[in-house]
Amino acid sequence: MKILIKQAKIIDSSSKHNNKICDILINNNKIEKIAKKIQIDSDTKIYKNENLHVSQGWFDMHVNFGQPGFEQRETIENGLNAAAKGGFTEVLLMPNTNPSIDNSSMIDFIKGFSKRNVVKIQVAGNLTFSQEGKNIVEIHDMTNNGCIAFTDDKKSIQNNELMKIALLYIKNSNSLLMNFPNDSKIQKNGVINEGKISTQLGLKGIPNIAEEMMLDRDITLCDYTESKIHESYISTERSVDKIKKAKEKGINITSDVALHNIFLTEEQVNNFDTRFKVLPPLRTKKDNKAIINGLKDGTIDVITSDHNPFEEETKKLEFDNAEFGIIGLESAFGLINKHLEKHLTLNEIIDKISNNPRKILGLKNNSIEEGNYANLTLFNPSNKWEFKENDIVSKSKNSPFVGEELKGKALAIYNNNRFKEL
Repeated sequence: MKILIKQAKIIDSSSKHNNKICDILINNNKIEKIAKKIQIDSDTKIYKNENLHVSQGWFDMHVNFGQPGFEQRETIENGLNAAAKGGFTEVLLMPNTNPSIDNSSMIDFIKGFSKRNVVKIQVAGNLTFSQEGKNIVEIHDMTNNGCIAFTDDKKSIQNNELMKIALLYIKNSNSLLMNFPNDSKIQKNGVINEGKISTQLGLKGIPNIAEEMMLDRDITLCDYTESKIHESYISTERSVDKIKKAKEKGINITSDVALHNIFLTEEQVNNFDTRFKVLPPLRTKKDNKAIINGLKDGTIDVITSDHNPFEEETKKLEFDNAEFGIIGLESAFGLINKHLEKHLTLNEIIDKISNNPRKILGLKNNSIEEGNYANLTLFNPSNKWEFKENDIVSKSKNSPFVGEELKGKALAIYNNNRFKEL
């Protein structure tokens, strides 16, 4: 397949063509030529669009698809379609399945779905068998079979000794340990941020220290073992400060934030709207500001959608009983770009959803250069559009953003020798 992308502004901080408007010729998975103007053969497909931009393919570091075990929420195939709709060419699948992704056969099963798809699945395996927090999986065996990260996701590792041993294992592995810092004993039955809104509504709160105390533990152990760790779903001002100081000290720590924790606050829960029930909970404007500053100065490395589909029957319940989670793949870039364009450059935004996830996960950086593998997202960053329910490809519709005007939209993606217009 030969494709000529016409007059696209390249957004790739690792490319010598960064911020230049060029033609890009792709031939059988490779970038064959980059120039101001390229002459082509008659058998070459031409793609052009208004205010066309191109970057390395976007990468979502936290997605849940359900399958196997929870296909009513999302199948893998449908989840990949949702990712494509949002402009993502690669996703890291969280191991929240039944059976758990805690052995090599499960890795083979999951990765098989992306062989013929424009979106590639990277697999995160469970750190402990069945997410029970008791026994560590066969890290080296699973790594050798294509698992690139280990996590029990929202079931945080509570056992200090187990976390220490896991960090030592990861130290000598070509993989990444990811942990959600959350002390379950402090969280208890909390459902929203502990503060004025939880008091007004009479709902059990989740205090900031549930996150911050566990983060202190992880940083200490990472320093002690001289290992590496990635902290997921950072949500508080003090957490940002702790990670910043750890990085300054030379500790090998990286972090991410779910996009909704950048700009939404506990105020959204005022009407008991379960669409805004997420974990970690929506915090305060002060926390939002700290997160934005952390994104600006590099303390927070990655922005994720935390795409977490749930069927209507598990969300439209009393607030205490509803599941934590919202979908986010289809609306991710439009929300990120809308809320961060005044704080981050477009290059910085793209780094948070493309280059940085790959770097942290030890994946190859396919910069937009001649001869390199073509993994690309084509988009218009200035396009304003209303996010409607028919824009949702996910089987689940648990999005609080329907009806909101977004800014920036993916137009097409190229990966795995496939070109998909959106």
